[in-house]
Order: sequence, then structure tokens, then C-alpha cells
Amino acid sequence: MWVGTVMKLVSACLLGVNCNFEGKNCLNAELQEEFMKGALFPVCPEVLGGLGVPRVPGEIVGGDGGDVLDGKAKVFNMDGLDITEQFLKGAYAALAIAKSVGASEALLIENSPSCGCGKIFDGSFKGKFCVGGGVTAALLIRNGVKVTCIKAVKE
Repeated sequence: MWVGTVMKLVSACLLGVNCNFEGKNCLNAELQEEFMKGALFPVCPEVLGGLGVPRVPGEIVGGDGGDVLDGKAKVFNMDGLDITEQFLKGAYAALAIAKSVGASEALLIENSPSCGCGKIFDGSFKGKFCVGGGVTAALLIRNGVKVTCIKAVKE
């Protein structure tokens, strides 16, 4: 990190890391340029939580990321497997990284059950959305990290 650089977390898929559920990325050229300057620290909460790449897609059922943190909702994958524990583990790992690098801001990919902010998939696995945020986004916000949602651009 360059002296005086303010570090921000960023969804790793936005930097071209093939870590989304399909094993692909959503490269954002502007963010990649900022990363090259040493201002961004990439994270993939789902991978940090122990999920593989590629993986069966997951969605929050019964609420949003805040509800998952409060034990009122769960994360299931499309096969019906409860993956809440992995999402929580990844969210807390991302928070620990944010604290360790002094990040007070995170640039996260839209729609994700981990990183999404503003809207996420509704848990029906039918491509529908609802208002809310992902598990990691909710945890970061609760801990004073400013979260900005970045539109996905498929590779």
C-alpha cells in the first residue's frame, strides 16, 4: 500500500477474479485501475466462507442479510442445502480484513446474497429481486463501513 492511500475493500469478482458462483467475474476496468494504484483490497466472502468455485447459486430465504445476521433468515443454495454458516463465516472474515487494512469503505457487487446492497435476489431462485442487502454488506454497514454497490458487468 502506498503511503497515504486509503484502503477500500472490493468484491474480488469486480477485479477480474473468477470467483462468482459460475466461476466467472464481473471485471470493472475503472476499479481494476484503482486496484493497480494500491487502493483496493479484494475479498470474496463466499470463498472466504469455504464455498467452492464454481458453486451452486445461493439466495437468502426469509429476509435479507441483516435478517441472516439476526438469525431470522437463512441462505440456501438452489439444491436446498443450508449454506448460512458459510455466508456468516465469510462475512466475518471480510469484516476482519476490513479492520486489519483500515478500510472504512467497501465497493461491493450488486444483487449478491453476500455483497449485494439495495436489492438482492428474493430467495425464489426465479430471477426476482427484493429490497435488501447481502450478509457481508449488512455486517460491514453495522460495523461502520460505508458500502457502495457496483453494477455487475459480465465477462
